[in-house]
Amino acid sequence: MIDMTFRMIWPLWAILLVLGPALLLCGWAWWHAHRAPTSDGGGSAWLRRGAMVLLTGIIGLTPAMPADTEEVATAADVFIVVDRTGSMVAEDYDDGRPRLEGVRHDIDQILTAFPGARFSVIAFDSQPTRVVPLTNDTRALRSWTETLRQEITHYSAGTSIDRPLPEMETALANSVERNPGHVRLVFFLSDGENTDGDLSDPQQQRSFAPLAGDIDAGAVLGYGTAEGGQMRSYDGTADSGPGTDAPWIIDPATDEPAISRLDEANLQRVAEEMGLPYRHRHAPEPLDDAVTAIDIEEIAEDGRRDVETYRDVTWPFALLLVGLAGWEAFYLGGRLRRLKEVG
Repeated sequence: MIDMTFRMIWPLWAILLVLGPALLLCGWAWWHAHRAPTSDGGGSAWLRRGAMVLLTGIIGLTPAMPADTEEVATAADVFIVVDRTGSMVAEDYDDGRPRLEGVRHDIDQILTAFPGARFSVIAFDSQPTRVVPLTNDTRALRSWTETLRQEITHYSAGTSIDRPLPEMETALANSVERNPGHVRLVFFLSDGENTDGDLSDPQQQRSFAPLAGDIDAGAVLGYGTAEGGQMRSYDGTADSGPGTDAPWIIDPATDEPAISRLDEANLQRVAEEMGLPYRHRHAPEPLDDAVTAIDIEEIAEDGRRDVETYRDVTWPFALLLVGLAGWEAFYLGGRLRRLKEVG
């Protein structure tokens, strides 16, 4: 059985729009010539013209047959999902430093671990935002990381760890559609805490399991301690936030400084749903166990790098079209001579 496909260098709608009326005209003219035949072969001439239109359409569809299977270079799309809610500046990372310092340290390690990869950052606070689209410009990513801050306290709507889920679904689906041969890595950086009303109930949290099929590797990284830490308020200025004398964020239920605690069980649940390992990040230590175990080349050995190439087989139809065009020119030349003789 011949395995043939159509590469369609012309859109199908354009072929039908241009050649459809021409083919109908040839059919209509042949029908009238067939009902009232003449000695000049008008009926066969319209059949010939119809065949020329059909051959032009076939060339536009561009039939092709498999030629070879080539192995393309492996590329990776790395998605870094960052929690930047107020709890991420709780001062219980590395003996009293804000958790975001650990996030900055680990993002830098991720960028270093996968040279040549494309990176995207999805940050979430009150809203999820794809702050950096897929790019291999690591300088831009490092610049963003250096300026990473918590959300402005006044606009905080609490933490919901599943808030970036729609943005992650879209980003991964686009990567699969546009670059099916790429390896996709996800690193999810958060303290796992849910404080957004009903969403603080783990049973109300949406599952990350639908993402698992599009994720090849990565890790969920957790920040903070079970004992927790207090958080400085942030108003968008340099005089607020961690490392300043800004007021502590207050828990409205107690009127005391709020305490944010690492929800390790929730992060482990998210990791299991995405099919990724979980790592607790309590100090700026190497991420070797979370990144060096990821072998992009080995992941790509599942056949995604095999790209089937095709060889166009339009030349037989082009030869027929040239032959029919020559026949048509000969026919029209004969008619022109006869008209001159009559005149």
